[in-house]
Amino acid sequence: MILRSLSLVGGLALGAGTSQFPEFSQQYAQRLGGAVSALSQVVADFDASASAEGLSRAAALEQMRGTAFIERRRTDMERTFSRYETLSADLHTLEGQGPFMRAFHAARMTDTEVAGAAWEAFEPAVPLNFAGLVFACSGFLAGAFATGGVLALLRAPFRMRRRRHA
Repeated sequence: MILRSLSLVGGLALGAGTSQFPEFSQQYAQRLGGAVSALSQVVADFDASASAEGLSRAAALEQMRGTAFIERRRTDMERTFSRYETLSADLHTLEGQGPFMRAFHAARMTDTEVAGAAWEAFEPAVPLNFAGLVFACSGFLAGAFATGGVLALLRAPFRMRRRRHA
């Protein structure tokens, strides 16, 4: 009885958590769009400066050598270009998708800065729509089975010992 109660609690906890995914993933996608927009401005400014000097982006980066500061700035810009490309691809994949497809593409939701900003603005709520219900039920079942499985594994050695003595 206690194990079933604990499985129920585990299921309810995971169900409550997963029911929040649709709203959090929407917040993440919105923040991702903002991050891509901000980075695109930085990239465009750099490319415009390079173009004004008759240089490609790669050639402009290559010229950023000589002092520790300039080399550090080159490294920063290379990181910015890389992040912009990654986040742009993630946004392209997630943009316009519903909660189930965002869950399917959850591996695209890994930028810590964007996730941190989304989490900061996120307020848990009771989801009263189909997607929230599906995520809550899926989480409940996964939590109940996972908790029950872990408890069964922990209980197994004691059952074997009891059977040997019986």
